[in-house]
Amino acid sequence: MANSTLSEPLNVQDRSGSSSTMNTSIYRRRRLVNAFNMGASTLTMAFGLFWLFWILFTLLQHGLSGINLQVFTQSTPPPGGQGGLANAIYGSLAMTISGTMIGTPIGILAGIYLAEFGQRGWLAPATRFINDILLSAPSIVIGLFVYEVYVVSVGHFSGWAGSLALALLVIPVVVRTTENMLRLVPNTLREAAAALGAPQWKITLYVTLRSAKAGVLTGILLAIARISGETAPLLFTALNNQFFNSNMNQPMANLPIVIFQFAMSPYEDWHTLAWTGALLITLSVLTLNILARWMGSQKTQSH
Repeated sequence: MANSTLSEPLNVQDRSGSSSTMNTSIYRRRRLVNAFNMGASTLTMAFGLFWLFWILFTLLQHGLSGINLQVFTQSTPPPGGQGGLANAIYGSLAMTISGTMIGTPIGILAGIYLAEFGQRGWLAPATRFINDILLSAPSIVIGLFVYEVYVVSVGHFSGWAGSLALALLVIPVVVRTTENMLRLVPNTLREAAAALGAPQWKITLYVTLRSAKAGVLTGILLAIARISGETAPLLFTALNNQFFNSNMNQPMANLPIVIFQFAMSPYEDWHTLAWTGALLITLSVLTLNILARWMGSQKTQSH
């Protein structure tokens, strides 16, 4: 009995020592795994940023020298002539603004329906399914669809056809963003407005949508950034125009197609204008994305 009594504290010490050693081993292994994952994540991020900065450096290297006043004041030149990108810049702005104005209201209304009224029935799941298809559909398919439905019907290419194709690309982005942002609004706000006697449409417009306006605007900016550089849909809808044209019912010049045409040509002056146009589009898309991220961060901080 005495021997067993004396050996018992030793056994307790042995168990506590082995447990401490095991905990230390587990802790070291977790630190190694964490260090490996952090290192791999950092290298992956650096790999992606390397290509981004290389693209930006290449665009700045080749396109910055071509930016001057005549780029914004003169139309695209013939080979060997003097000119700029004024007609292409105007056409891109006109079709982008028109496509955004057409697609944004439809996308916001559809997003409101899905978030506020789409809990029951078959229409909401069907709408989400179609929206997911549009969101992942290649833009050239959208261009072919508008060509078959609109261009063939009217018999000519036009800026309106290009705007319609871009609007079909705007809608799914705005629908998804609007629905997600409205779902983040607490139900207590809706219930408080309903308790005060506000009808459903006022609750949706003046309470729910107003609370999520920063997120919705972020989605609109991301949609604009997406359509700013689209080439394939405009090849089948707006085509191109060497001259300055403000009539949306006729073929219109635009930066993506001018870049494509000039980059494929054998003329050096056209190559310079193509690099300049690519730099302008990249900077505009980068600015819109930064602005959208900033608005999203402001929305997060406000909550």
